[in-house]
Amino acid sequence: MTVLVERHAPANDIALKSKLAKADRRRKLQALGLIAPLFLFLVVIFAVPIGSVLYFSINNPEVGTIMPRVTAALESWDGDTLPGEPAFAALAEDLKASYAAKTLPRAALRLNYEISGFRSLVMKSARKAKRFEPPYKDALIAVNEKWADITYWRYLKAAGSRFTAHYLLAAVDLDLQWDGSVKPAPEERRIYIDNLARTFWIAFVVTVCCILIGYPIAYLIATAPARWTKLLIVLVLLPFWTSLLVRTAAWVILLQKEGVVNDALLWIGLIDEPMQLIFNRIGVYIAMVHILLPFMILPLYSVMKGIPREHMKAAASLGAKPATAFIGIYLPQTVPGLAAGCMLVFVIALGFYITPALIGGGSDQMLAYLIAQFATGTANWGMAGALAMLLLLCIAVLYPVYNRFAGSGGIRLG
Repeated sequence: MTVLVERHAPANDIALKSKLAKADRRRKLQALGLIAPLFLFLVVIFAVPIGSVLYFSINNPEVGTIMPRVTAALESWDGDTLPGEPAFAALAEDLKASYAAKTLPRAALRLNYEISGFRSLVMKSARKAKRFEPPYKDALIAVNEKWADITYWRYLKAAGSRFTAHYLLAAVDLDLQWDGSVKPAPEERRIYIDNLARTFWIAFVVTVCCILIGYPIAYLIATAPARWTKLLIVLVLLPFWTSLLVRTAAWVILLQKEGVVNDALLWIGLIDEPMQLIFNRIGVYIAMVHILLPFMILPLYSVMKGIPREHMKAAASLGAKPATAFIGIYLPQTVPGLAAGCMLVFVIALGFYITPALIGGGSDQMLAYLIAQFATGTANWGMAGALAMLLLLCIAVLYPVYNRFAGSGGIRLG
């Protein structure tokens, strides 16, 4: 009898392990089924837009698809001397076909990003392409002598590649040469790094102002009696019930020279003549701080309301002065809320577009303004995508900084 039990024991163990493995797989599938909608939501809302932005920043289809003959003819060209008659003939055929199909302006605009004036050269040549006869080299040069300049052919060859780093490099004030080398962009085109620095500076100043104003307000709400707390929170949330555009337009009215703010300052006697508070940096700061202040107050309040009041009383009973007790006891406990508020305000401020556009001057526009101009104004999706990626990467750098400060208070993101 003992022998039979010993023989059947391994078989029973295998069957039990198989059942446990199936049950474990079933639990994992159920768990995956529960998180699948959330995963799909994250992919659709975050991954796809970010991927499309990255794709647009390197996508370069215009010249290759609209002018395929000359693109193929220049693939084996070394770029040292002017191309031969076959390349000119291919260009002439592409100009005829794309001009008739009305697709040439897209390719011409793309070439104009490389050399100013390339668009007019291409369009002028295309309008006369119907009358071209061999030799095509002489015919094109007769239309415009720039076709005898090897520089235009080099950049025509470079623009024919399917993908390019041109836009990404231009976003950091670098210029991609026809041979793949990288050089600093011309002085008149170095605008993006300065604009990025201005964007970060404005966001930093707005964040500091929100801290100075929002911290006392959050403390007041957290320590106020219960009947007053609800009213104060409603007052903080009240701006969210009004459109951002409406709030910005309201500040345009309030800050103008004949506005309420200047009239009040004149009536009090603080100024002798109206101040210029709009279409400059001051107006941008005022409007952005007003709009973003709730994003600083609410995280601070959520942390402050959980801090026991007995901590400050205990510090006072041990002989600590109010300032010492606040800095040593209370302030460190509010660091997670302060870090969250700073992150919210700073990141949202980096993407501001409407407020600086309406209230600021020409030197107060932020990076989002350039992105919008490229996307909707000139339809340069490549440059818009590159600048968006630059801003996204800069925000990603802030993640470990936030995690460090928020983690010191016991909250970590990863």
